[in-house]
Amino acid sequence: MSLGPVMLDLAGTALSEEDRELLRHPAVGGVILFRRNFEHAEQLAQLCTQIHALRTPPLLIAVDQEGGRVQRFRQDFTRLPPPRRLGQLAEHHPKQAQQAAQALGWLMAAELRALGVDFSFAPVLDLDQGISEVIGDRAFASQPELVTELAAAWCRGARSAGMASVGKHFPGHGGVRADSHKDLPVDHRPLVDLEWADLIPFARLIQRGLEAIMPAHVIYDQVDAKPAGFSARWLGEILRQELEFQGAIFSDDLSMAAAAVGGTYAERARAALSAGCDMLLVCNQRSAAVQVVEALGAEENPTRQLRCLRMHGRGTLNRAQLHLDPRWQSAVRIAAQLEAVELPELDF
Repeated sequence: MSLGPVMLDLAGTALSEEDRELLRHPAVGGVILFRRNFEHAEQLAQLCTQIHALRTPPLLIAVDQEGGRVQRFRQDFTRLPPPRRLGQLAEHHPKQAQQAAQALGWLMAAELRALGVDFSFAPVLDLDQGISEVIGDRAFASQPELVTELAAAWCRGARSAGMASVGKHFPGHGGVRADSHKDLPVDHRPLVDLEWADLIPFARLIQRGLEAIMPAHVIYDQVDAKPAGFSARWLGEILRQELEFQGAIFSDDLSMAAAAVGGTYAERARAALSAGCDMLLVCNQRSAAVQVVEALGAEENPTRQLRCLRMHGRGTLNRAQLHLDPRWQSAVRIAAQLEAVELPELDF
């Protein structure tokens, strides 16, 4: 059975019979985990093993583990600083900041891979323009060149631990005040302004092998009347053709308020796929997820499936051995210093 185009969530820390039945549906291709799905490391490893055992090829398992405000798993994991701390470090010590970004990307990926999670929806490539509270310190910095270099280092670290990266939120969520979880943001800037700022990290990371991208639920009305995640102009023409992106495109959550512009859940799913998304997230609404998988059925798209298959984690890591690895010990120390010490005094 091939991977379907829907990624959905679970209610608890173990698979129910309803979960098992739904995850075997041909339209399903992955699972996104949340804090409610985690009790401790051993439980998470067992849950991932059970999910992967349901299908061949295995379902993808993902989580939001950016650091700072957005870190779903905390107990038994290293507390990761918000990405902004790396940008602040770069103002004083640019070389150290890149080293730290690579170490933290590796640390995030290694700890997740040791328990069976395939990838995290990270890094954030948005520019912090002092406008969007929902982005804020999730962004590395406001300067596109700095965001590019820190994010590239983060991706190198994650890749060395066997994990692909997902850059978000294309083409940039930092220029709007509204939170797309609650409202439908509209960015009035012309395309040329986006090309000279927000699009730069995406374009340059694509050139460096970025494996996946998540578009924003934001309307850029000078470019298209549809939100980027439903827009063939953004995903097909600009992302695929002009920027020559060959990786996977994951929709942002179709249950978010901003996605309601797409119609019913089934209509949202079809619109996102038609625009160019490869996998669709439907979170925290089991009835909506059921509607979507039933509407999509067993349709197969070999190109879409190949892009998604590349998101599987590579290699295996032993958690006990990981904690003895000098790289882990060094990265944990870097994370702690970024979290707690005045930046000019860092000693790594």
